[in-house]
Amino acid sequence: MSEFVVSARKLRKVYAGQAVVDDIDLNVRRGLCFGLLGPNGAGKTTTLRMLMGLTPPDGGELDVLGYDIPRQARRMHARMGLVPQADNLDPDFSVEHNLRTYARYFGIPKAEFELRLPKLLEFAALERKASVGIDTLSGGMKRRLTMARALVNDPELVVLDEPTTGLDPQARQLIWRRLRELLAQGKSLILTTHYMDEAERLCDRLAIMDNGRILVEDSPAELIRQHIEPQVIEVYGPGVEQWGVDHGRQLAQRLEQVGETLFCYAEDEQPALASLRQYAQLKFIHRRANLEDVFLKLTGKELRDD
Repeated sequence: MSEFVVSARKLRKVYAGQAVVDDIDLNVRRGLCFGLLGPNGAGKTTTLRMLMGLTPPDGGELDVLGYDIPRQARRMHARMGLVPQADNLDPDFSVEHNLRTYARYFGIPKAEFELRLPKLLEFAALERKASVGIDTLSGGMKRRLTMARALVNDPELVVLDEPTTGLDPQARQLIWRRLRELLAQGKSLILTTHYMDEAERLCDRLAIMDNGRILVEDSPAELIRQHIEPQVIEVYGPGVEQWGVDHGRQLAQRLEQVGETLFCYAEDEQPALASLRQYAQLKFIHRRANLEDVFLKLTGKELRDD
């Protein structure tokens, strides 16, 4: 058994003469949570679709779970689970019937499914909702059911495309706990998300993409250590720009203005904090650098709508 669940070499996809995935190399180790991050249009979705055998590459080599993709994609699907970005549950079926129907796609014997069903319902925290219709479920319940459905075939690899988008904090916390349970069982996860705190909490390793290329790849902690100053002060309020000119430039290693907020990045935050305490009209937040700071530094702070 290979130590990697995904191995991609010079993977490439071109649309209308433009490389949306541009000769990337990617190796995902077995038993870990791997994050694939990037702004809109970075190439994440196309990369995922190639990994799942849904979009044929225009170049390179791709191996997923030991199968040559896309040639052996059908065999690979039997050992993989997918949590799509949008819940695509059948609205005409109950919770249990959704799981039962999906199990038939994999040819799982009825007796075997009956043994798995209680565990799937427990995983989704829907034991009391087995017979209810999908339209009666909250958004968090539907998301948990979609995750349980991806586990019907007891997959080795689970791909999750923005699994907690639009959920409230309680639902997100429960899903994070469930994902850690999957890792404890030895499953491998590939995760895309726009929540940097989610990636920082869950991912053992991640890659940040932009313009079809992988910019960096490492653990979240190592990316923060390598690419950003350790201390961050967010300053806003009347006169913030003038404070930046008069004091911020001398007291911080790096300043960046985003909207009405001035971000001060420093090795030693104390001189800037001492200065700010003398300006009653200014408000500020001091924190340690995080993955979002790295992401914005590498991909830019301008809005992406495509």
